[in-house]
Amino acid sequence: MRALLQRVTKACVRVDGTIIGQTGPGLLILICAMQGDDEAAAAAMAAKIAKLRIFTDEAGKMNRSVRDTQGTALVVSQFTLAADMSRGNRPGFSQAAPPDEGNRLYQLFAEKLRTEGVPCETGVFGADMQVSLVNDGPVTIWLDV
Repeated sequence: MRALLQRVTKACVRVDGTIIGQTGPGLLILICAMQGDDEAAAAAMAAKIAKLRIFTDEAGKMNRSVRDTQGTALVVSQFTLAADMSRGNRPGFSQAAPPDEGNRLYQLFAEKLRTEGVPCETGVFGADMQVSLVNDGPVTIWLDV
């Protein structure tokens, strides 16, 4: 799985102008299931993100996790994270999991993140979504598991 994490003070996702998910303070997680990913990959990604120390402690050092801070997450499916730009100027997305499998793993990832102690809300898989956020830091982390 591939994820782009942004530490945020707040974030929300809208579909047709209606907020369907939000968070703050915590993480905005853009997530993509890749070809060959399975349940173990979703669980490993959730465990890694829950423990990732990218929030500041009392000394100003990035030494606390989203769990440590009692933060929450907004998880948004983003198949464009699988973009392959190796041939020309138009991205190819063949490295992304097929839609049915991508949706299943997206939902499983969110469930596993909750199991790891991180409350989260989600977007709508495959929908045209508008995401708003206030990046904190800014801190943006790319993860492949």
